[in-house]
Amino acid sequence: MMKKTDKRNYREEPLNTLEAEIAITALHATGEYTVLRKLNLERDPRFTQKKVQNAKIGLCIDTETTGLNHAEDKIIELGIVAFEYDPMTGAIIRITDRYNGFEDPGSPLPQEIIDITGITDEMVAGQAFDNDRIRALAEGASIVIAHNAAFDRKFVEARYPFFVTIPWACTVYQLDWNKERIGSRTLEYLLFKCGGYTINAHRALDDAEGVLGLLLGNFPISETPIFTALLEKSDEPTSRICAVGAPYDKKDILKQRGYRWNDGTGSGCKGWWIDVPQHLERDEMNYLGNEIYPGGKSRTFLSGKPYLYTLRFLGLLICGFSFMLFRDGAKLLGLF
Repeated sequence: MMKKTDKRNYREEPLNTLEAEIAITALHATGEYTVLRKLNLERDPRFTQKKVQNAKIGLCIDTETTGLNHAEDKIIELGIVAFEYDPMTGAIIRITDRYNGFEDPGSPLPQEIIDITGITDEMVAGQAFDNDRIRALAEGASIVIAHNAAFDRKFVEARYPFFVTIPWACTVYQLDWNKERIGSRTLEYLLFKCGGYTINAHRALDDAEGVLGLLLGNFPISETPIFTALLEKSDEPTSRICAVGAPYDKKDILKQRGYRWNDGTGSGCKGWWIDVPQHLERDEMNYLGNEIYPGGKSRTFLSGKPYLYTLRFLGLLICGFSFMLFRDGAKLLGLF
């Protein structure tokens, strides 16, 4: 006769680590389940923890802001995770520091921002970032990485100009997610596809840790280490192409190809734009001419060395013209 066992209350007595791993393995083995793990960098086994000569420091950074315009809106929360890596192999060694702070923007938060982030006026009231600590983190860094760096970079550099001198990299647009058959580029979805992880999104430190969690993984198809691929791309010269006046019915095609919309309120042209490796500039212009514009016409502006030489020539002309104006003005005033 089998002995009746007491039922276990898993809320009061949760699974230990070994039991949880056995349960996850059993669920995956059925082929019917996918188990998401909450990202926990404190226990992440993917750090090498190996001492390396000439190791460098990277920063994963994320901001929560009062809006989208860096010239008018403010950062209200800043999250930074500093990590050590091997520049030769791209192996991530360990976390060296973290920073998370609030700053009072000086005005009530928009309700939309409160709804998205969960940050309230009470949480930021009277708060200020630790400028000295942030500067110390920046001074030791060789690269800054953000998910959609084009957004965070403008805000961070406006608040802390010393970040201008550090190379930036972007996990959204400098990695070929289409090649890995991944359609969405949200951080939460990429973490799921590249390791089965989940985070508390839309809070600065959680998102910064999420970026590092993504860098610790491999692409799902090629199995290439993600951080290694990003380091290679970050050193690659790029060209910015703007699809000015693209037909409205082509917007979904452009978005799927990786183009972003600029409404013209900040810097740059108003229209859809993309950064591509410089050696692929002509291919991208041909694509726009064949697929986007009626009649198959597109035109490119000067870039690279011809662009620099043209600017220098125009600068010399302006200097010469200015000298002539100065000379004629001095003669009229009887100075010589």
